[in-house]
Amino acid sequence: MQPRNMSMSGVVDLAAVKAAGEAKAKAEQARAESARQAAQGGGAGPAAGAVPPSALVFDVDEAGFERDVLQLSAEVPVVLDFWAEWCQPCKQLSPLLERLTVEANGRLVLAKVDVDANQMLMQQFQIQGIPAVFAVVAGQVLPLFQGVAPEQQIRDTLAQLVQVAEERFGIIGIEVDASAEGAAESAPVEAPAGPYDALLEAAVVALDAGDLGGAVQAYKNVLADDPGNTEAKLGLAQAELLARVQHMNPQEVRTAAAENPRDPAAQIAAADLDLVGGHVEDAFGRLVDTVKVTFGDDRDAVRLRLLELFEVIGADDPRVTAARTALARVLF
Repeated sequence: MQPRNMSMSGVVDLAAVKAAGEAKAKAEQARAESARQAAQGGGAGPAAGAVPPSALVFDVDEAGFERDVLQLSAEVPVVLDFWAEWCQPCKQLSPLLERLTVEANGRLVLAKVDVDANQMLMQQFQIQGIPAVFAVVAGQVLPLFQGVAPEQQIRDTLAQLVQVAEERFGIIGIEVDASAEGAAESAPVEAPAGPYDALLEAAVVALDAGDLGGAVQAYKNVLADDPGNTEAKLGLAQAELLARVQHMNPQEVRTAAAENPRDPAAQIAAADLDLVGGHVEDAFGRLVDTVKVTFGDDRDAVRLRLLELFEVIGADDPRVTAARTALARVLF
């Protein structure tokens, strides 16, 4: 899948965003103060302002946005991860962003924004679907990408973000004190508790590494012995969805769907993209509408894909319940 708007060139005009020049001046002041304190304190202990690795990833809300994001962006690039609990693609992307942030070792931080609890921020950033990822550097808001992307593309984008922060704004990040969490990091990892935990963990690791084929196979291995395993069924549906959209050209898919409203293959592909982009109701509605105008094998193919997408979101989600009702009205 080619993520939309994976670019460092855009700037979102927010009333709350400070001027870049002011933020850059603050960054220079902060670095000068840190250097002065480090010189006064000699070589003992971490420099002033050093943070533990766990502080590199944090939640942010509307009330704390000015302090926790805009002001902090004068010292370190702040990546914004807009997510929601119901968003399954978010659950694939967020752990990867967290891991890459910790690996960056202070050259950037990750602020997580729950869109359900922060509707105003979602509106200010003009977000059309989640997951959506932005960055704030010296008060400048930069759109990075929307939807799920391969790990290497995300690594490249974050590397470009760090480079822009250093070269354009002189922002070099914050110091990390790894010793603050050394004891926790050295604690032994508990062995898997259940008979399929190791296989499920292998699937998650494969997903994080972008090995969608490996994830699919790991989930299938669980289901071969335990067909009713809920976690494996959900994971398989998600992995298969990501595998289907991985090499799609979004523009071509959406053009084909717009030009061929009765073509089941075109509508199924567009629905997959809708779901990965966080447009759950659009994906369901598209397929229900397609069921209305198709017959025989074509209708059955669309219906089956809709049922697969229900698995991705989860049976308890109210949008799934509503779509099931709509589908039943069309069929019966």
